[in-house]
Amino acid sequence: MAAHEYLEDLSSLLPAVTLLHKLGYDYLSPSDNLALRGGKTSKIILESVLKDQLKKLNSINFKGQEYAFSDNNIQKAVQALVDIPFDSLMKTSEDVYDLLTLGKGLEQVIDGNKKSFSLDYIDWKNPENNVYHVADEFVIERRHSKQTRRPDIVLFVNGIPLVMIECKRPDLKNALKKGIEQQRANQENDEIPELFTVAQLLLSICQNQAKYGVTGAEAQFWAIWKEEDSQTQEQFLHDLINNAIRCAKL
Repeated sequence: MAAHEYLEDLSSLLPAVTLLHKLGYDYLSPSDNLALRGGKTSKIILESVLKDQLKKLNSINFKGQEYAFSDNNIQKAVQALVDIPFDSLMKTSEDVYDLLTLGKGLEQVIDGNKKSFSLDYIDWKNPENNVYHVADEFVIERRHSKQTRRPDIVLFVNGIPLVMIECKRPDLKNALKKGIEQQRANQENDEIPELFTVAQLLLSICQNQAKYGVTGAEAQFWAIWKEEDSQTQEQFLHDLINNAIRCAKL
């Protein structure tokens, strides 16, 4: 590992991963997240995690009775998200967003009646029912290439990569700007745009500084996150960060 990469990991990436773990994200090592993708760096979704969660979160209520979605329908729901064809960055992002927020309609026969029922990918009303993972050094193939890219940190909800974070070391000039430039460069058609069609939040961080944006946003539209109850949140994060830093040094 190059010296600058080591400094970046020590000063920015490792404290961030430790903090996210303390916030409730289960850590996945590079080998873990690759195994959950069937060993294929071309895949971006943790399909086994998603499949288990779809079974857990969804059921069919019909005439006062509760039924499970069939295994075939669960697999169809997984494939509907995994196999969305890449059209363009924004068009495909819209298609993914609709699936994540509106769910997927699936036909199933219940007591001889064939009807369409809605299946959700994320429990938006009860966040505690979802599962959360954090992965670092997430290796993914570029489009039409065997070369790879490695976003620093990816956050998953039910196996779906919803947040991507670029970490920069504090002694780097214009660190946040460089992180934003990296996020934007990775969205190019010959890079890893599929990952950005699923991601809903992008971050560039440098120790105690951060800016956020969304897929397709120009650099000038990235903003600093502001909490409504800033005093309480700052104290909460201060305690977690200090614990995270101490753990990272051990």
